[in-house]
Amino acid sequence: MKVELPAVVDPVGAALDFLRMSGTFYCRSEFTSPWALAIPPMQSCLMLHVVIAGEPFLEVDGAPDRVLRPGDLTLVPLGDEHRLKSGSGLPASKLFEIDREQVSERYEVLRLGGGGQRTTMICALFQFEDPAAQQLMDFLPKVIHVDSWTAPESDWIQSTLRMMAAEAREMRPGGETMITRLADILVVHAIRFWITHAPSQQKGWLGALHDPHIGPTISKIHRDPGHSWTLESLAVEAFMSRSAFSARFTELVGEPAMRYVTRWKMNEARLRLERGATVGEIATELGYESEAAFSRAFKRHVGVPPGAAKRAHSC
Repeated sequence: MKVELPAVVDPVGAALDFLRMSGTFYCRSEFTSPWALAIPPMQSCLMLHVVIAGEPFLEVDGAPDRVLRPGDLTLVPLGDEHRLKSGSGLPASKLFEIDREQVSERYEVLRLGGGGQRTTMICALFQFEDPAAQQLMDFLPKVIHVDSWTAPESDWIQSTLRMMAAEAREMRPGGETMITRLADILVVHAIRFWITHAPSQQKGWLGALHDPHIGPTISKIHRDPGHSWTLESLAVEAFMSRSAFSARFTELVGEPAMRYVTRWKMNEARLRLERGATVGEIATELGYESEAAFSRAFKRHVGVPPGAAKRAHSC
């Protein structure tokens, strides 16, 4: 008898669904050679570099050095310290020790260099609201690079980059909003590009999304964390026996299925607390019998009671 597999999951869409970003700052960088810039580590942040003109070098410890070319999209997803420069062997100026022109609360212009060949870049720093998105970042490599001239989507990427360059150059009314929205799109595209083209490098729940049995089940947990999931019901969703499902889930994801379900519930709980929901509302929505039961589970997983987590976020 042929076993019917669960519906095919879209692993890329399932992963990207959590990427709700909030930009910390955006910067138009105008460099003239010789120049070198040291960018310090930014915890829990993703950095985007878009080259408009020039061919700077990128150095990230633990990753190969790379020459960036006009139109390239480069992410430093883990907020690692890195350096941009016009050539090797140059002493680097520290980012926060350089005078910058404050265009608005979240938009700056940075100028650095000795007056030679020009390099222009759009750089941005992002944070993520959703705890699940923060966990997704942990699975990404130190550098994601998209050569937009060879990517299948080269036409729209180049159009987007030209629009960003024009807005950054002219700064017309609404220009900052345009740049931030376009940068958001480029970040999501770069992460999608990596997920699509490097499945063998992916681990944890991100890699498990590609599995025809476990992937759809993970997506259902993500979409409905408040459901009363049990190991038996998850195995049914995966069209597997309880023991086979349990072993395969743990092998692929790196933790038992029910522990994963609880962790995902707590991800959702933290996000809802930050958005102003009450403990009682969250307990009901996530399927707990009482506020006390939810609070015990939250403290066991997060380390502090939900009320303390909510106060810490509002400070």
